[in-house]
Amino acid sequence: MSDQSPVAPWYRQPWFWFLTIFPLAAITWCAVMLTVALNMEDTMVTDDYSKQGRGINYEIARDQKATDLGLTGDMAFDGRQVTLSLNSDEGAADFDYLILNLFHPTLSKYDRTVQFRAIGNGRYEAQLLEDIDGRWYFDLRGPDNTWRLKGEAWLPKESLVIKAKDAEQE
Repeated sequence: MSDQSPVAPWYRQPWFWFLTIFPLAAITWCAVMLTVALNMEDTMVTDDYSKQGRGINYEIARDQKATDLGLTGDMAFDGRQVTLSLNSDEGAADFDYLILNLFHPTLSKYDRTVQFRAIGNGRYEAQLLEDIDGRWYFDLRGPDNTWRLKGEAWLPKESLVIKAKDAEQE
């Protein structure tokens, strides 16, 4: 009694596909992830840690200088028009211009730099090229870059108060 039933070809065998589907899926997933990892740029990682470490003391000194000067600012947004009133312990803080850096929390391609021009008596104005919306870190600096006011804000908003913070508070 020999049963000579025809055997289906290998590609029609269910056990073949059951045993090969998981290794094939793993290889495919690995290839996809490798392609993504090689083609995406990680903007959050820096390659020069020692330079950043040395710069920390310089940043703290700029924050302390702003505290020593007693700098406070009030920024008002009206569409893309921004006005800034900057005062110190001695009255209105007059500089030729000021630089405002806006940093996006995760994507550096959205970072912006805005230059304020003086209009007199500690008041400044600037024009934004694009609308800003969402959470931003900001960094206001003087023309000689010896002080800075920094913080975080949800923009746009009508007004934003900026104050110098003590280095010991952070």
